[in-house]
Amino acid sequence: MSHVTIETDTTASIITEHVTFHYGSAAGASSSSSERPTRDALNDVSLRVSPGECVVLCGRSGCGKTSYTRLANGLIPTFFAGELTGAHHTAGIPAGSPVDAFTPIVGSVFQNPKTQYFNADTTSELAFPCENMGMPADEIRRRLAETVRRFGIEPLLNRSVFRLSGGQKQRLAVAAATMLHPPIMVLDEPTGNLDARSIDELHGMIARLKESGTTVVIAEHRLAWCRDLADRFVVFEHGRVIGDYTARDFLVLSPETIMSMGLRALDMRPYRAVVEAKRHDVTVRNAADDETGPMLRTRMLRIGYGRRRGMIDPIGRGRPKRGEFLRDVPDLTLRAGRITALMGANGTGKSTLVRTLCGLLRPIGGAILWDGKPVRAAALTRRAFLVMQDVNYQLFADSVREELMLGLDENDSEIRRRCDRLLRDLDLETLADRHPMSLSGGEKQRTAIASALMCGKELIVLDEPTSGLDRFHMRQVGLLLQRLKRAGRIVVVVTHDEELAADWCDDVIDLDPVETSSSI
Repeated sequence: MSHVTIETDTTASIITEHVTFHYGSAAGASSSSSERPTRDALNDVSLRVSPGECVVLCGRSGCGKTSYTRLANGLIPTFFAGELTGAHHTAGIPAGSPVDAFTPIVGSVFQNPKTQYFNADTTSELAFPCENMGMPADEIRRRLAETVRRFGIEPLLNRSVFRLSGGQKQRLAVAAATMLHPPIMVLDEPTGNLDARSIDELHGMIARLKESGTTVVIAEHRLAWCRDLADRFVVFEHGRVIGDYTARDFLVLSPETIMSMGLRALDMRPYRAVVEAKRHDVTVRNAADDETGPMLRTRMLRIGYGRRRGMIDPIGRGRPKRGEFLRDVPDLTLRAGRITALMGANGTGKSTLVRTLCGLLRPIGGAILWDGKPVRAAALTRRAFLVMQDVNYQLFADSVREELMLGLDENDSEIRRRCDRLLRDLDLETLADRHPMSLSGGEKQRTAIASALMCGKELIVLDEPTSGLDRFHMRQVGLLLQRLKRAGRIVVVVTHDEELAADWCDDVIDLDPVETSSSI
């Protein structure tokens, strides 16, 4: 790191002067943002954040905003090693200082909150920051009670962190990050996996932090939820700051200008109107039920986990115990050549439903029909392919080509030709010999989809495929969905993304909570 003298400014919480940073290894690059060590993650960045400001960092995936949050909370260059030039201070602490120096000053919330948990139960997780600083037990209890009241999270106490919904995990992470009363909060893509209600709850927490005078820095793709919180919007591109706008100036930019910068919509009302119309249309279509062609149906389907099949009350009066989930699903019809968005609040059973439709979980009751005939879980597994939100869990081979050929006869010339054609069609041809784990998130996703098509799967399910993606990469996902649609597949997308559902999906099914649904 170069030693550049920085002008003392006691009015600024964060001061960055001409900082350039290059990750020292591929391990330092963010797989979620596709930042690569082949170029500067930050390039001659100068930025100042005043006390009490709420600054939103935005830009295309891989633009450098995540790297800037790591600079602000002290992870760069101490934890994420690399070459840093220029000068940076957070609350007077220079970059390169031990991470412990930043701990009481900056509260950090990551996109995936489970990566920052240290305890298995929620109350211990809240207390951990203070325990780690050696505070007396009475002070820890006082701060815990104060934080619980401040954010209204009493229902989250004494719970297993593994049994919380995505929104609950994020609220817990925010609350825990404030236990040391840091003057600065840094949040990286905090709404990536949240439904509308959870986003509203997070909005309320950030509003309370801002009211208390906390300096807040948010790296975010989904901009509509924080438009009334932000004092400034800072736009990054290729590691540089290309725009620093007051909220007033940014919010009057035309939708075309916002789109040209690769940013998500600032006003969700038009998208919500389209989504609502699609919900209505699919209800009408299913009521008429006059379409033909391959389709998957459910009839009186009951899904769940945590109990043996025989222990479930057949008429639904028994309530699940702690750690169990049970719900009835409205009758569904999923058609080939159509893209169906499965939406609904966190915790309503969307993931449990698609795992059941893919044969990975057995239904508790009711029936799943394929072309009008009941089908068992084993048969569904042969027909269906689930692309997980984290595709790292389902890539096994040493190259992209080998991933597509898993379980197939590589000596069959027709299979090899089909593999080559899919590599070409999904823009994977130049990556065929690369190890799947060296790819970006979007490239890994396309690899998983290609594997599904190679196996001839008829039902393709994608779980939150646009989590943490900018407008350009969301469009890439949409185009991929259209390819699957044209191939005559039944396509289901589990999503909270109203822009994706409005622009790219044919049908929208909202899996709302129902009276027989319980998750404890």
